[in-house]
Amino acid sequence: MAGILFIISAPSGSGKSTLVSQLRSMVEGLEFSISYTTRPSRGSEENGREYHFTSREEFERMIATGDFLEWAEVFGNYYGTALSALDHAKEAGKDLLLDIDVQGAVQVMKKLPEAVSIFILPPSPEVLEMRLRNRSAAEKMTSETVIQKRLAEARNELKQVWDYKYALVNDVLEQAVAEMRAIVLYERSAREAVETLAKSCRTDAASPKLRAVLNAFGG
Repeated sequence: MAGILFIISAPSGSGKSTLVSQLRSMVEGLEFSISYTTRPSRGSEENGREYHFTSREEFERMIATGDFLEWAEVFGNYYGTALSALDHAKEAGKDLLLDIDVQGAVQVMKKLPEAVSIFILPPSPEVLEMRLRNRSAAEKMTSETVIQKRLAEARNELKQVWDYKYALVNDVLEQAVAEMRAIVLYERSAREAVETLAKSCRTDAASPKLRAVLNAFGG
């Protein structure tokens, strides 16, 4: 069944990009929507591969003409998903996978409540801080003010977990990938064998592991 919209969100430093990459390699029929952004490219990133890199002027023109399914400004840069991505996926007979931040996800869920939303959590506050510091160092952003701002933003985003249909803790990569795959296959009604694993990630079921992580963050 093509045409399902999967939304993946996570605080920065939760390992979302790795999980999404693994999922795409394991599950056929998923089209990945490449977001637009006004931030500069990093390292080996290429225009049209990781992001469509564009200017603020062009991005704001696209906002004005209604070209975005969702968009948000994060840490001074715009990010957005083109409305045309949905049509492209349906025309190709595929499901669409959106890797977007919480602000954008909330917009999409309001417009398309049938979307399947998945929230990824880091295993602990300590791991989150370590990952954020490593990422900041790699981006040559060593300002303690910037790091603390990102940590505060991540903690705020964790409060949105209950708005999502599913949530999983990325502590063991193989398990987290298996859970994401199970969710996709279950939502596609592929087979009953994946139902238990997928349902264990439902936010309305709230597994002990999910509650333990949220408690560690004070949630």
